[in-house]
Amino acid sequence: MILNREDALYAANVFIDYFQNFGRIDDYLRRVKLERMSNYPTSLPGMGPQDDMFDDFSMHPNDMDFVCREVTTEIFVNYLEIVTSHAVEVSVPGKSIKWVVYEKNTNKIAGFIRLGSPTINSKPRNNFLAKPLDTLNAEVMKRFNDSCIMGFIIVPTQPFGFNYLGGKLLAAICCSHLTKDTLDKKYGGPFCMFETTSLYGSTKSVSQYDGMKPFLRHKGETVSDFAPLINDDNFHRLNDWFKERNGGPLIDPTASSRKLKTQTKMVSIIKASLKDTPDYIKFLNTCNDAKSLTEKKRAYMSDYGFENVKEYFNLETDELKKKENYDRYSFNGVVEWWKNKASKRYESIKLDGRLRTELETWNTDSDIDIIR
Repeated sequence: MILNREDALYAANVFIDYFQNFGRIDDYLRRVKLERMSNYPTSLPGMGPQDDMFDDFSMHPNDMDFVCREVTTEIFVNYLEIVTSHAVEVSVPGKSIKWVVYEKNTNKIAGFIRLGSPTINSKPRNNFLAKPLDTLNAEVMKRFNDSCIMGFIIVPTQPFGFNYLGGKLLAAICCSHLTKDTLDKKYGGPFCMFETTSLYGSTKSVSQYDGMKPFLRHKGETVSDFAPLINDDNFHRLNDWFKERNGGPLIDPTASSRKLKTQTKMVSIIKASLKDTPDYIKFLNTCNDAKSLTEKKRAYMSDYGFENVKEYFNLETDELKKKENYDRYSFNGVVEWWKNKASKRYESIKLDGRLRTELETWNTDSDIDIIR
């Protein structure tokens, strides 16, 4: 598909006008978040979703107990939207587990977990396996799809996350046998690999997932070569515009990551249509500047307590072998591990007078530190 010059400039200017406003990834995230929150319904005092968030900051970590409850997409998104700084995508194809993590004694929410099908191409995973996935080999792909899961959302409520290392608690739960057993029961398995990435890449030198051995280990950095998505209004308007000129969708409606693939296709068409014109360089520079907003991220991996995951994925064995510390990956085991770290954190910031006690939610306060 090639656009005429007038149409190509129109589409290009949608991207140029949008991305020229951002210098850093948090500028972009704040703009998108505030646009989303402008449509969030208001609630009466004492009856909003924020009232379900954990707020007893006199409570010591050793006195806490947790339970993961699977909820509907509507409930999950309604809660998550006011907590996370990222835009929440409602529909995610492939495997899906959506947990709201509650502190049992208070019955208040400590955080959110969403697990889904992993990306096919991952440089850190390729390095771990010593080769990329052979996507043309049905047996290789079946084992990968049956055995690997990714953490897309691991978000503590705030300031539970700050006061108690809440991100580490949620990540540890993702690495626990509760998660593995839930996945095995729902999808067959056996699951033996969990993957996730840091939230903010090179903007932040450390991640909430650092210091989590043996459960979660750093495996390298991702490759980042795509621009973040334009906002919802611009995307939907431009997508309809392209559909009209193309005589249908740019991307198969059943494809995964449709929004990202659709935008990538839009950019490709605009570039091809502006080739050999003065406007091509301007659009290319906009795309390159936008790509700089999506940084390389630290990649992390868990083996759920198995010692031969690499060999299993490479079809060198059909039997997973448990490590000596396999039992540490139980739900109670990872919570106990967290309690030890959280207790030190809690006591330290309390002694220093840095304990935070005000809930941080986007529906009550838009001046939230995105990169903590």
